Amino acid sequence: MPVDSPAASQSAPLVSDSRTFKRAIRDLVDGAVVHRELWLELGWQDIKQRYRRSVIGPFWITIATGVTAGALALLWSVLLKADVAVLLPQLTVGFILWSFIQNSIIDGSEVFIANEGLIKQLPAPLSVHVYRLVWRQLLFLAHNAIIMVIVLAIFPPKHWSWSQLSIIPAIAMLAITAVWVAMFFGILATRFRDISPLLTALTQLLFYVTPVVWTLDTVPGGNSERAQLVKLNPLYHYLELVRGPLLGKPFDPQHWYVVLGCTVVGMALTLLLMKQFRSRVAYWV
Repeated sequence: MPVDSPAASQSAPLVSDSRTFKRAIRDLVDGAVVHRELWLELGWQDIKQRYRRSVIGPFWITIATGVTAGALALLWSVLLKADVAVLLPQLTVGFILWSFIQNSIIDGSEVFIANEGLIKQLPAPLSVHVYRLVWRQLLFLAHNAIIMVIVLAIFPPKHWSWSQLSIIPAIAMLAITAVWVAMFFGILATRFRDISPLLTALTQLLFYVTPVVWTLDTVPGGNSERAQLVKLNPLYHYLELVRGPLLGKPFDPQHWYVVLGCTVVGMALTLLLMKQFRSRVAYWV
């Protein structure tokens, strides 16, 4: 029987594992654990650089968000003839959460384009740039949370229960969602540059069809079957996942079912996209 020579075995091509689920998962894990200090520091530096030589720094975001939320609450309370004490907490929490969701989508679509220099020069997992973006958005959310604390102190919820503690895993789910959304659209938008402006226009449209500055409880006919169609919007469930416990609403498992389902499907699609095109991002930027 013919025996392969050592030279023949050495010349056999090696199969690369760069396009495997194992490498995609390792990219996410190494970025989160091994390079944790890197994206934590870079995200913090982003905020410091953005507000360099500013007197109150990132609290400008807090002030602008508070003024916008207050103005919208006064306007909508007149148009909808709703009680400001009810509308202001709902609108404030919704507007702050929407800012996190919107910025995660829009900035996520440009995360790799904006970090072109680092991607080409720094040997680090691709997910480092996504974690940096999400960490920065969480810091902005923490600053804006000051407004929520003030508003809820003035207009406290009527009912408190242990279900309010679900806000902790709810915010964690928002962060996890922001990771896969930024990774997914970041890869697509790096290859197809029209996706980024398309997402910007789409999120502006979604702002009006998602209960951010309005809720089913405050609009006329909010309990009708047609109004209930808003529950088909996944972003509604992401908002209520956090806003509901903060406002003392009863625990609704439906929001968790939808969010967990979106997370599983989104992560699966993101891993598939990373498996196929993660190694090409450096050539596309």
